[in-house]
Amino acid sequence: MSDSKIVVGLDIGTTKVAVIVGQSNKDGKLEVLGFSKTEAAGIHRGQIANLQEAVTTIGAALKESEIKSNVEISEVVVGIAGQHIRSTQHRGNIVRSNNQEEISKEDVEKLKDNMWKINTRPGERIVSVITQEYFIDSNPVTSNPVGMIGSELAANFHIITGNVNAVRNIYECVNRVNCDIKELILEPLASANAVLDDEEKEAGVVLVDIGGGTTDVAVIHDNIVRHTAVIPFGGNIITEDIKEGCMIIRSQAEKLKVKYGSCLSNQNRQDEIITIPGIRGHNPREISMHSLASIIQSRVQEILGQVAVEIKNSGYEDKLIAGIVLTGGGALIKHIKELTEFTTGMSVRIGFPTDYISEKSIQDLNSPIYSTSIGLALQALMIEDDAEEVENNTQVDKKKRKTEGKSRKLTGEGVKKIFENLFGDRGEEYK
Repeated sequence: MSDSKIVVGLDIGTTKVAVIVGQSNKDGKLEVLGFSKTEAAGIHRGQIANLQEAVTTIGAALKESEIKSNVEISEVVVGIAGQHIRSTQHRGNIVRSNNQEEISKEDVEKLKDNMWKINTRPGERIVSVITQEYFIDSNPVTSNPVGMIGSELAANFHIITGNVNAVRNIYECVNRVNCDIKELILEPLASANAVLDDEEKEAGVVLVDIGGGTTDVAVIHDNIVRHTAVIPFGGNIITEDIKEGCMIIRSQAEKLKVKYGSCLSNQNRQDEIITIPGIRGHNPREISMHSLASIIQSRVQEILGQVAVEIKNSGYEDKLIAGIVLTGGGALIKHIKELTEFTTGMSVRIGFPTDYISEKSIQDLNSPIYSTSIGLALQALMIEDDAEEVENNTQVDKKKRKTEGKSRKLTGEGVKKIFENLFGDRGEEYK
């Protein structure tokens, strides 16, 4: 891909809207030209709840990134999440009329395009179609089937659907700030781009992205997306629990969670006290670190319990050698790694989105809160790479057809006779 091609990832989250503007550097890594993080408004649990507020927030984030990067943004790759998201598995197939011809790129595209036409539940639409594995004449294929021979081409697909209105609202918001959506990407898959390495994806891994409004899960094994899910609880509900349990206002609860929060109550003593300023002359409130941790631990255990259910639903719970990778803002809560290991019995690490970005970009973005937005920008680079490859292949095909045309002009009759001798009248099919 050319270094001059600039891409943009837009993460519309419940607590923040983050934008990454970047391009591929000479090492193939993402070089960030500009980024922004704006407090979200009008978004609830990953969905647009107030169109005008969301438009204002998104517009402000894009404008800030334009100023920082000196780039005019007109097209973005956008993340999607929310409790309306649903994933299912489907198998599709096409029967080829000529089993002696090589399977073409067009055959593969037709097979995938058919998946976009399958029936969905009322009020839903397909958001993404992900190919899992191919089969030729019922035999599994470990690589791209293009160039192989067979009568039937089949594949398993992971289909992601979402509420029609929820998806439409995302498009409406982005269009109102004079941008087009290049592609919608499920947020845990975007985060996986940023924090997982190839070995983990091959060995089997669970990506758990704990955001403000949702906790997103992706199970990957043998480099294939096996299962995805969106759990409608995240960091915001932990903040609400602290607010109610400690009888303080929301802003104070959020500060407590970020600065003093812990997921293990037994790691905090009752006599460790935090003093919260009183409101308009009221007496300060004292809260023990142990009590705070107990509140957080209870809710995080509930979320992790749902994660464990999704891991079991994937059918791969015994094949995930690389364990769990936690990312998102919730992954920054103290002792969450230890609690996750205790709750699930799996090995756990915290995922930082630094492996695929340039050295000079790491200092500003070395935090799990940027995993999704960086992953979206990386996905945008992949889309551009694919488009460039298609363009190059098209040029090669044109040259090839031109050369073949000249050959047929010179030796057309001789070639016709050869095909007739080999295949009888079927030689006409190969002309």
